[in-house]
Amino acid sequence: MLREKTILVTGGTGSFGNTFVPMTLAKYNPKKIIIFSRDEMKQWDMAKKFQGDNRVRFFIGDVRDKERLYRALDGVDYVVHAAATKIVPTAEYNPFECIKTNVNGAMNLIDACIDKKVKGVVALSTDKASSPINLYGATKLTSDKLFVAGNAYSGEHGSKFSVVRYGNVMGSRGSVIPFFMSIREKGVLPITDERMTRFMISLEQGVELVWHAFEDMVGGEIYVKKIPSMKVTDLARVVAPECKQEVVGIRPGEKLHEQMIGSEDSYYTFEYPEHFKILPTINDWGASPERIKDGKKVPEGFIYSSDNNTEWMSDAELQAWIDSHRDKIGSI
Repeated sequence: MLREKTILVTGGTGSFGNTFVPMTLAKYNPKKIIIFSRDEMKQWDMAKKFQGDNRVRFFIGDVRDKERLYRALDGVDYVVHAAATKIVPTAEYNPFECIKTNVNGAMNLIDACIDKKVKGVVALSTDKASSPINLYGATKLTSDKLFVAGNAYSGEHGSKFSVVRYGNVMGSRGSVIPFFMSIREKGVLPITDERMTRFMISLEQGVELVWHAFEDMVGGEIYVKKIPSMKVTDLARVVAPECKQEVVGIRPGEKLHEQMIGSEDSYYTFEYPEHFKILPTINDWGASPERIKDGKKVPEGFIYSSDNNTEWMSDAELQAWIDSHRDKIGSI
């Protein structure tokens, strides 16, 4: 589907974009991948990695600026929407700015994609959008709803919009693994709560989920990857076995466990071998055979959270991942 196509990635200089671009170039040989973001230094640094590859282009812009999006989307076939204000405390203290990017930016992109006749859009979401308790999660839930409803605005033969949702991305900037690695020389690791669990997904798995969404989507689906969980105390022990663990308490807006599918979503959620699919509640799309395909309806009241997961990552599996990605952890 993406072969010889033009793809634009909003927020493309982040952890996802730095993984999506080389993987997609290698697998699909697209005509062009456009990195759309507002940070010129991150673009400058990223451009060095793809020097001489004319398939990779860079475009300074902000999703808050609809006119700039219209210009950037000229001739674009597919869009991956990764731009977001996503640090939970930052969003709590700067709520207007978070809404401008995560909500207004989503509306700008949807309008621009419909008008520029983009074929398909996949928006990245987060576990925090499921039963949100902080502003970031609330804005991402709003964004998810906007992208789902965008299919009604674009019409049956217009742009298609879908969402992918996943939790803690292993080794990405600002995530727990590089954080623990950066402070382990102090001999003490802060643990918010000994019961805390997190989903574990690699950036490569996140990219593959986006590819699957492009191939599978009819429009309005939220794709949730099946991934293992791990206790934060076990993760800390693997990263720094020599360190003591000090319980410091849960931070404002932080959940004890990550949740990607809530019980209210169970009525419209279907299971597949490697993922779940939450179907839209509007326009009877939740009963659409072309969206359900071979999916199996989950039980009423089903919840997919990191504490009730049936799959858990072992210490050995995490150590193997760290050993094979050591040079990249925290750098993208």
